[in-house]
Amino acid sequence: MKIKNQFTSSIPCQAAILILASAIGIPAWAQQSQPQAPSSTAPAAAQPSDNQTPPPATSTYVPPAKEGFWGHMNPFARKKWVRKQTDPINDRLTELDQVNARNAQDIKDVDARAQAGIHQAQTSADAANQTATAAGNEAQNANNAAQQAANHVNQINNTVQGLDQYHQITEMDVTFHPGTMNMTAESRQDLDKLAASLTGRDGYLLEMDAHAPGNGSVGIQSSERLAEAVKRYLVTDHQIPIYRMRSVALGNVVTASGSEEQSVPEHVKTRTVHIRLMENSLAAQAPAPPQGASASTGTVQP
Repeated sequence: MKIKNQFTSSIPCQAAILILASAIGIPAWAQQSQPQAPSSTAPAAAQPSDNQTPPPATSTYVPPAKEGFWGHMNPFARKKWVRKQTDPINDRLTELDQVNARNAQDIKDVDARAQAGIHQAQTSADAANQTATAAGNEAQNANNAAQQAANHVNQINNTVQGLDQYHQITEMDVTFHPGTMNMTAESRQDLDKLAASLTGRDGYLLEMDAHAPGNGSVGIQSSERLAEAVKRYLVTDHQIPIYRMRSVALGNVVTASGSEEQSVPEHVKTRTVHIRLMENSLAAQAPAPPQGASASTGTVQP
């Protein structure tokens, strides 16, 4: 048992000695295995003789770089050797980084120019759109102005055409006492109603046809005095403008109600003034016909 224990305890010591011997022997073997430099003196047999032609020149032998033992065998190489191996790779990577940076800058420049061109094109398009919109608005305004001018011209044409266009609103007869120039009470009331309907009214005329018995100039003079009496009453009592009244003295003539089939013409037998209220088509106001007046019958009812 004692011998066994001694043998067991000696195994680690032997292993340590073996490892130490290997560590010492490997460098010696590596130094012996390195190639020897060629000798400076060649053998005498290799020397060319005077009678022999010299051999052709050969390329100079370039020995490999000495890396040393630790650079050739040891996996844990020195920093200098590692740097020498990695410097070309680092230089290539640096060159690639520079190329990538240059390409990125070129792409950025191209993108900036493209964005500037797009912005300029958009600005030009917006300006053209605004110009087109302004032109459209001006055209619309011009069209509206032309339409207004056309409407104004049409209105003027209608005004010119309607200057002498009158239509009858109502009519009435003013009677007088026989042999006098005095109107009857009913005729005065009818004239008062007619004048009241004309208050504040524009674009009207009063046409008067005066009739009186009597042949020739006698009847004409009598009918003229009757028309003057009616106009005098309307001017003095109701302030009807004189230019609104037109009268004609017809004397003793055939009345409008005379029949064409009668062989003997009918003459007037009473002293009357026939009044017709005429209104222009362009009158500013168009009130209803005077109260109690009938345009169809031609009489004013009390």
